[in-house]
Amino acid sequence: MAKHHRPRRGSLAFSPRKRASRETPRIKSWPEIKDTCLLAAAGYKVGMTHVMAIDNKKNSPTEGMEVFTPVTIIETPPLTVMGIRAYERTSRGLKTLTDVLADDLKEDLERRINLPKNYDKDKALDKIEENKDYIEEVRVLVHTNPRLVTGVPKKKPEIFECGLGGKDPQEKLEYALELLGKDVKISEIFSEGEYVDTIAVTKGKGFQGPVKRWGIKIQNAKTARSGKGRHIGSLGPWTPSRTMWRVPQAGQTGYHRRTEYNKMIMKIGTSDEVEKINPKGGFIRYGLVRNDYLLVKGSVPGPTKRLIMLRKAIRPKVRQEKPPEITYIHKAS
Repeated sequence: MAKHHRPRRGSLAFSPRKRASRETPRIKSWPEIKDTCLLAAAGYKVGMTHVMAIDNKKNSPTEGMEVFTPVTIIETPPLTVMGIRAYERTSRGLKTLTDVLADDLKEDLERRINLPKNYDKDKALDKIEENKDYIEEVRVLVHTNPRLVTGVPKKKPEIFECGLGGKDPQEKLEYALELLGKDVKISEIFSEGEYVDTIAVTKGKGFQGPVKRWGIKIQNAKTARSGKGRHIGSLGPWTPSRTMWRVPQAGQTGYHRRTEYNKMIMKIGTSDEVEKINPKGGFIRYGLVRNDYLLVKGSVPGPTKRLIMLRKAIRPKVRQEKPPEITYIHKAS
């Protein structure tokens, strides 16, 4: 008898598919860049539109021609560097040595962080100076400013840790001390034509069946007549006597942390140029853009108003290119 074989039905990618622990994703790895700079930024997703741009890719069939390109608009108010975090190397990996916080923290941060009663900034700086030779990594603590965004009904700022580019920890520390307590614009971190990675939590779709959740095949008409056309045929064999994790079953769909690599920044706009993208009456379910913004080629994860983390490309396919010339931005909402 011939051996029966067929490919499995349903994807095993991204298992387990459970809800993200929080809406503000943590960036777990950083690229190694020689230049001293911030390695990430954050913005709020406004929505999508399309632009007409001159294709500048060499050997492309449409080189030099005007092409249709979908883009995502991300509003990026300035970020505030609220602290410095120094790490030391231990037998169990990196461990926090100390934190140095800025002098004048904004009132909205009082609900987010609890400062120790005996906190002394000068004492923290002295501790870093004394253990300078043991510092392995330096990063900065950054918070967003959602009050500046009219389309996001949020007051509490999001706080995240941002890596720094540089050759050695001492160079990073000097750069972090210069930024402490200052606001940083998106144009100081990224440039047009640069490739970035987008990290965000996707749209939540709630409890869904295995067809939508895993993409399994719908049963034939004979099985469907019994009312069970959108289910799996079997939970598994008799032996072993347990349900394997590979079996596609119903459950939570969406609201997962996802990373998309190598998204090109088509345009970086300032707050004085918002008329170029704002439609009459504002964007649907968002409103008007009033701060600096990005036009990112293609789509990014998450619904409107969600926080999008932008990181310098950790595995870029190509070097930074000259961005294509945009000739038209569609503004009909």
